[in-house]
Amino acid sequence: MSSSKVTNSEEGPPRGVCINDALTDDELRAILSRIPGDADRDVFGLVCKRWLRVQSSDRRRLCVRAGSSMLRRMADRFTGIVELDLSQSASRSYYPGVTDSDLSIIAGGFRQLRILKLQNCKGITDAGLIALASGLPSLQSLDVTNCRKLTNKGLVAIAERCCKLRSLNLTGCRSITDMLLETLSKSCSHLEELGLSGCSNITDSGLSVLVDGCHHIKLLDVSKCSKIGDIGISKVAKTCNSSLNTLKLLDCHKIGDVSIYSLSASCPNLDTLVIGGCQNISDESIKSLVHSCSESLRQLRMDWCLNISDSSLSCVFSKCRNLAALDISCCDRVTDATFLGLKRAGYKSSLKVLRASNCPRITVSAISLILEFCESLEHLDVRSCPQITEVSCSEAGLQFPAGCKINFNGSLTEANVMVDVFF
Repeated sequence: MSSSKVTNSEEGPPRGVCINDALTDDELRAILSRIPGDADRDVFGLVCKRWLRVQSSDRRRLCVRAGSSMLRRMADRFTGIVELDLSQSASRSYYPGVTDSDLSIIAGGFRQLRILKLQNCKGITDAGLIALASGLPSLQSLDVTNCRKLTNKGLVAIAERCCKLRSLNLTGCRSITDMLLETLSKSCSHLEELGLSGCSNITDSGLSVLVDGCHHIKLLDVSKCSKIGDIGISKVAKTCNSSLNTLKLLDCHKIGDVSIYSLSASCPNLDTLVIGGCQNISDESIKSLVHSCSESLRQLRMDWCLNISDSSLSCVFSKCRNLAALDISCCDRVTDATFLGLKRAGYKSSLKVLRASNCPRITVSAISLILEFCESLEHLDVRSCPQITEVSCSEAGLQFPAGCKINFNGSLTEANVMVDVFF
């Protein structure tokens, strides 16, 4: 019997060959692309300088808190960054924090940048934004939430020079006016998301001009904009009828039934509607909205809508089969009859979050219906509902789902991150 010869291919790679000699940069990148998670991908760069260079050039996102010298080093190392997050904590102050000089470095060093987040960077001014506008013409998303030193001057520069802008969050930038919206209308026709919460100088005229040029708005947040009323929202609904899916009008006291009827008539794809504190809205307009958006509506916040009663809410429960989150807190006309809509619906509800705090007329009977028809429930808030307590639910023999958090007590102003993400 003749002996067979063992080839190198059967033995595997020759011993003593360095992996860096065997693999090209592109092959290393292919390996890196299969590693999930930024933390594990960072470990890849610890092997040697070559692997660090490959990992650095391949990185696309950074979330850091860094000063000027560190930003310069990062710009040299991470040449392919498209998303940079320098946001600061809202509750803590880091002195001096992000400065206009830092923004100049970003504008000159991160030329591929498309997404920039600067939440709570309270030290930046118009000068920094003007530098960004000059250096990052391809910027598509900018978040300057609570950067309160910013005015029209810096943001108009962004609007004029960053014409590819799709998302702009100006929450808490109280100095801006309709002038900025006019510039956005002229220069940023691709704008899809605009956050103006707390920008109290914005008016109906500004919104009307905005949508004359920006026809593809998907998300609009004008919460706490006290000058916004039915005229502006009706114009938005009619102009952005096919694209609008999220509209936030928290504490916009001028909003009434006219706005809701406009949304009903024009926006069949509405997914999220926040009308908390809009006390001029009645049952009839909500019924109209439900009939038009029964398939699309997933999040509805209507706390402190004092004219809302069982009539419209039972319709919400019976028609909106995809509703995942509902807030009816402080709607004191609501009774157990609201939840009979669950029984009439003929299907199990998709509801995951229900806020019903300070609804004094609902009882344990309502909770029983909720548990029977809302099998996906994850969070139930019944604080300040005097007829619903942990003891009364126990005495009624109610069994809550294992993964469901029930809030019987606590402050009504207490925030809940898990719930707030819906609204």
